[in-house]
Amino acid sequence: MLKRMTVAALAVLAGVAGAHAQSQTEVVLQYPYPELFTETHKKIAEEFAKVRPDIKVTLRAPYESYEDGTQRVLREAVTSQLPDVSFQGLNRIRVLVDKSIPAPLDGYIAAEKDFDKQGFHQAMFDIGTSSGKVYALPFAISLPIVYVNLDLATKAGADPENLPTTWDGIIDLAKKIKASAPDVNGITYSWDITGNWLWQAPVFARGGSMLNADETKVAFNGPEGQFAIRTLARLVSDGGMPNLDQPAMRAAFAAGKTGIHVTSTSDLNKVTQMIGDKFKLKTHTFPDVVSPNGRLPAGGNVVMILAKDKAKRDASWEVVKFWTGPKGAAIMAQTTGYMPPNKVTNEVYLKDFYVKNPNNYTAVKQLPLLTKWYAFPGDNGLKITDVIKDHLNTIVSGTRTKEPDAVLADMAADVQKLLPRSVGSAR
Repeated sequence: MLKRMTVAALAVLAGVAGAHAQSQTEVVLQYPYPELFTETHKKIAEEFAKVRPDIKVTLRAPYESYEDGTQRVLREAVTSQLPDVSFQGLNRIRVLVDKSIPAPLDGYIAAEKDFDKQGFHQAMFDIGTSSGKVYALPFAISLPIVYVNLDLATKAGADPENLPTTWDGIIDLAKKIKASAPDVNGITYSWDITGNWLWQAPVFARGGSMLNADETKVAFNGPEGQFAIRTLARLVSDGGMPNLDQPAMRAAFAAGKTGIHVTSTSDLNKVTQMIGDKFKLKTHTFPDVVSPNGRLPAGGNVVMILAKDKAKRDASWEVVKFWTGPKGAAIMAQTTGYMPPNKVTNEVYLKDFYVKNPNNYTAVKQLPLLTKWYAFPGDNGLKITDVIKDHLNTIVSGTRTKEPDAVLADMAADVQKLLPRSVGSAR
């Protein structure tokens, strides 16, 4: 009798477990840069499971990069193999919206009550807006900052409390660092970051733009672009910048072999861990942001819903809300060098974190300068970023370091040929 009751009880429990499993909605999530985000997404998924056991989040093998993520989504849209939720580079929203791949979020946002009290605000929606609709919410935001090896900078005569804020000052300090320690690099600049991000930064910082207002003509070849490309050339010719790719630059700086490194705040946690106790690190704001029109492009990634089924979309919205909400955003900030765009996260959850980690607060101070990471229009948008990168490489490699203006002219002409609605050659 007891045995029959035990068997019956187990059957009931098994039935309950089976019913629970069947009642779960699975949401497949995919993200880029595993070296930066795998720990982050696993931790957020663990917290989400505690509050929404009815939704099972499955993490698909990550994209290698933003470009890889976008290309895979474009292919998977054709073969109907899309994940339900995808994290994409901020500058890749446009190309996916043009292909009608992500779902608009406006209806979900409108249905939320007191959404602003959860830290969501208009600037967050603006970042993911395309063609008048919201298609993405920002997850991890980065801005360009300056990393300084204070040991090398102090040895070269710099005041740690008054580091240079202009490119002239930065390059001068790089030269002094090189002179005081010949076996190290004075400066490195992550010019090859995805999507021409650190090409756009010095152009936008001076108040410039990539194209004109109706996006028919190149605009980065004006005074702002001339300043930017001449500065890149000076980093090589005057600052002694070596021809290294981004990972090699990071490794050299963390090893104490570079005095100044200009890159994304997203590298901060990784670089800090790599440095350990080898030297004292201080981060500093990006140089020469000119008022009143100077801005800096927001890097990082946004989250989109790609699910087609309504039940999947509804569940995906709950995932998106949690990942970009106060709890998810706080985990993201604490496990990476990125900034959360969520107000409640910054003002409440991370208040003490920034006091204890002032290097992380440098980029937060630049938030008023934030602008969109520009994406070129048309089917050649991705190709244009490669064309720009190839031209910039001729400066950094030494091939055309002494003729930056000529490189800029050639780059503008090549980009102009790839623009839709082209109206003549670039001037």
